[in-house]
Parts: sequence; structure tokens; C-alpha cells
Amino acid sequence: MSAILRTEKLRVEFRSREFRQAPKVALKGLDLEVAAGDIFGFLGPNGAGKTTTINVLLGFIPPTSGTASLFGIDVRQPIARQRIGYLPEMTYYYKFLTAEELLRFYAKIFGLPRAQADRRIDQLLKLVEMDSARKRLIKNYSKGMQQRVGLAQALINDPDLLILDEPTGGLDPIGRMKVREIILRLKNEGKTVFFSSHELGEVETICDRVAIIQDGELKASGPVNEITGTEHANLEKAFLDIIGYRPQTAI
Repeated sequence: MSAILRTEKLRVEFRSREFRQAPKVALKGLDLEVAAGDIFGFLGPNGAGKTTTINVLLGFIPPTSGTASLFGIDVRQPIARQRIGYLPEMTYYYKFLTAEELLRFYAKIFGLPRAQADRRIDQLLKLVEMDSARKRLIKNYSKGMQQRVGLAQALINDPDLLILDEPTGGLDPIGRMKVREIILRLKNEGKTVFFSSHELGEVETICDRVAIIQDGELKASGPVNEITGTEHANLEKAFLDIIGYRPQTAI
């Protein structure tokens, strides 16, 4: 399958605000490749460079060197992002709106005709199991309900690639299960999903492939069963071993 997301020798440096301090290197020659139709987990400890990578892909920050492309188009060209949907880790929506009003607002941004927008909104609210709450104000939603509305918003333009930043963070087990079911449905529709997560059990359950980064460097990449291999009982143990974590012994 062809790669629709690729980074090659991607490097990102941030200037220090301190006088004569060396710039901080957030990414150090990162190579990634995500195939069409995959669910791809992007893993790493806090500060590893996951959000920086996503920000480059979304055009929020420029790379210092190297390249990043979506659908074969450099991410610095706005057209590269026309076929993606994005759900940030921290979502904020106008809480005086209902789910239906929020989706209609985003449909207008994407220029969807009214009849097409109506069909798309109905389809998405059923997909994320929020049809019965479509007229309720967002301020009255639980965290899990807000997250599912966020997924619907990210899908309003029917993207081929969905980029999710910690989509199950802060959710209870039922909320995580519902988000996982939605992601699997999207895969069955031929969508590609690229997401960062600290929920390694979730990642192991639904991902085709994963990449693990630490200190801005790629440490491992491949199918989940190859990453876990025969030496590890699960992805969590493989992850801790790859990043070199050693539990402290009692004194």
C-alpha cells in the first residue's frame, strides 16, 4: 500500500529565550511512513516530540530541515491538508452550541452545500452514537461525549487521513471503548488513522503499526507483533524496554 504520510530526516529546532543558549532540538532526523488504510500508533514519553511532529504535519510550525509530506505533497503547501481531519488533545468548543449546530458551523467552513451538510451531520452523529443528544448543549456533555463530538467535527469534510492527539486521554473505560469502536469503523471505511497515545493497551488492541520515539529520535517502528516479538508479554513491556526505562529497586 502507498504511503500517505511521510517524514524524511525531519529536524525541528526551537530558539532558546536565554541569551547565548543553544537551540532546543525537538526532532532529530525523524523518518516515518504511514500506509493508506493503516491505524498507526505514535508513541513516546512526554517531551519525546510527538506533538511537535503533529504540528509540522498540520503546518503549524515549519521544519528546520528535512521534509514532511501528506499524499505526496509537502505539508508547507496548504493543499496538502485538504484531505485530513484533526482532533487535538485539548478540545474547546462553544459550549452554548448543540452538537448539531457545531457540526453545521464546520460544514459551512468547508463549504458543504446545505443538503450535503444535513446528510453528513446525520451520518456522523449516528457514527459517534450522539444522534439522541444532537439538540443538547455541549456544556451539558460528559468528557466522553465531547470527545465523540470532536471526532465527528474532525470527520465533517470526509477526510482520507485522520490525525488524533491523545483521543482517549481522560476517558473512562466505556468512553475509551466507544472511541476505539469508532476508529475501527473508520478503518473499515478505508480511512487512515494516525494518533498519538499513552494508552498502550488501546494501541496494542487496534493498531496495525506503531512508531516509538524518544528525545526526538525514532527508536522503533513496525507492526505491533514485531515490536512486541517473542521477548515481551505486551506492548507496554516492549515500550519500556525500547526507551530504556528501568524500575527503581526499593532501598
